[in-house]
Formats: sequence, structure tokens, C-alpha cells
Amino acid sequence: MSETIVTTDRLTKRYGDRLAVDAVSLTVRRGEVYGFLGPNGAGKTTTLRMLLGLIRPTGGHATVLGSSPGSPKAVARIGALVEGPGFYPYLTGRDNLRVMARYQGLDDPAVDAVLDRVDLTSRARDRFGSYSLGMKQRLGVASALLGGPALLVLDEPTNGLDPAGMADMRSLVVDVAAGGQTVVLSSHLMGEVQEICDRVGVIAGGRLLAESTVTDLRGASAVKLVAAPFDRALAVAMRVGGDDAVEVVGSAGTGAETRGELRVQADPSVVPALTRELVADGVDVLEIRAVERSLEEVFFEMTGTSSNHQHEVRTLETLEVSR
Repeated sequence: MSETIVTTDRLTKRYGDRLAVDAVSLTVRRGEVYGFLGPNGAGKTTTLRMLLGLIRPTGGHATVLGSSPGSPKAVARIGALVEGPGFYPYLTGRDNLRVMARYQGLDDPAVDAVLDRVDLTSRARDRFGSYSLGMKQRLGVASALLGGPALLVLDEPTNGLDPAGMADMRSLVVDVAAGGQTVVLSSHLMGEVQEICDRVGVIAGGRLLAESTVTDLRGASAVKLVAAPFDRALAVAMRVGGDDAVEVVGSAGTGAETRGELRVQADPSVVPALTRELVADGVDVLEIRAVERSLEEVFFEMTGTSSNHQHEVRTLETLEVSR
């Protein structure tokens, strides 16, 4: 996975006075699932369209599979689904794929194989125009998988799928990468990216805010402790975790009745030892548990988004799932 197969250097796209993509520099390594994470309108799709050669950048440059975006050499090794699938509505799902397969010099068994991978075999003889949004999305992914491309570019691939379909699609993406193919996956669903992606590029307002592994972005694990009396609990936590590892979140009450909440930057494995030390010192442990930041929390910290907006985004994601 050390070989870089997609690179961009200050890739920029401007539409009149509007800067859609602002000097984005990213790398995608062979065999990984790269998550391009950001809200709708962040510049994800515009960036993917430039990588595929569908639109020209205003500034900067990119290299895809060792070639310029849109070059015949690069296109021949890429499968893509961007901004929803487009097929002949009067043809069946299978016949639509057969048309695409013929352009690639592929035979019918190749079509049947990708239909099976996206679980559409039973509906392959139905006209595309009769498909639900989720089925259309599955057929679009099937078309991208034709020919076993080295790079698979998927723009919001779970759009329109029910929860079971979303889980199946995530499993498919992981399976594709396990087979040696590289996947670039854009999404505004942070839980989805956290679950299946090896590395993540966080984009907002057209700018790449961060690029790293999911683990590194989420940061170190911590232990939440609520205990009383607070001063004694604080002393034990500092003794076990170290002075610099303990953060006072808050406290209430007076004297022996004072209870407080602490956050200890430590591996969850420290919980048993910390609990024993607290009890041995006569501390009442009201709550102790390992906590980890979600990718959602990291994203909102990066963008400085308010808690009200977090609620709005969660609501939008719920609506997306229920469509």
C-alpha cells in the first residue's frame, strides 16, 4: 500500500467568482479505501470529476494511475459512479450492462458476475425505468465494477439504499479493496467513512482540512471518571495516569460530598487498575468508562460548526437512510 496511485497538487476549480475547490493536495495509495469526507457542497464531487477528466481544473494538477486525468491510459483502468447512474430506461438492468460490456470487449459472464456482486441478479430482467433509487445505485456500482478496474471511484454510493443495503454496499467496498483494487469513496455520512475507510481526506468549503488515517484523526483514547470525593479521585487519577494526562471536566458540591468528572488520556486497558486504586483509597466510583472521539466530533471541531448544526446534519443523515 506504499505506492501512490492518485496525487493532486494544489488542485483548484473556480466557476466565475465562486471557488469550488481551493488548492487541494491529496494522495491515494494502492489497495486502500480512501474516504473523501465532507458535507454536501464541500467540493467532493467537483474534485472527483477533475480526477476523472470530466472537467478541467482552473489551477494545479493531478496524476491518476501514472497518467493525466481523462487520458485513455487512465480511463481504461478506472471504474466510476459520479452523481448518480445514467442508463437507458427502456432496457433491462442486464441489457444496460451488456451495452457497456461490449464497449469494453467483455462477454455476458462478466455482466452476470457484477450483477451478482451487487445482489441484482433477481431483478436483472426488469427495465431500468422500473428500478427504485437504491436499485439504480446498485446497477451504477455494478457498471463501475465491470472489467475489474484498478481504481474504483464512488460518489455517495449508499445514496438511496435502506440500512440493509447500506451495510451490503459497505461490505462490497471492503471486499473490493481486499482483492487489491483501490477505492476512492466520497460521503457525507461520517459513520460510514469511519467504519470502512483506511485513510480520510476531510474537505469543507472547497479546502482540504486534514488527511490522515481514521485512527490518527480521532486521536488518543481516554477514560471518563465521575467520582467522589473529588480531591481524592483527582490525586489517584494523577498518580495512575500521570499529571499531564488528567483533565478536570467539572465538579459540584463541597467537602467530602464533592463529586467531579475527570478525563484521563490513557488506553482503556488502564480502567481496571484505576478502579482498584480508587476503591482502595476510599473513593466512590460513580462512573468509569473508556471514551473515544467519533469522526463526527473531529469533523465539527475542524470546521468549528455549532452543536445546532450537528443536530441538523444528523437529521439529514437519518432522512438519507430512510429514503
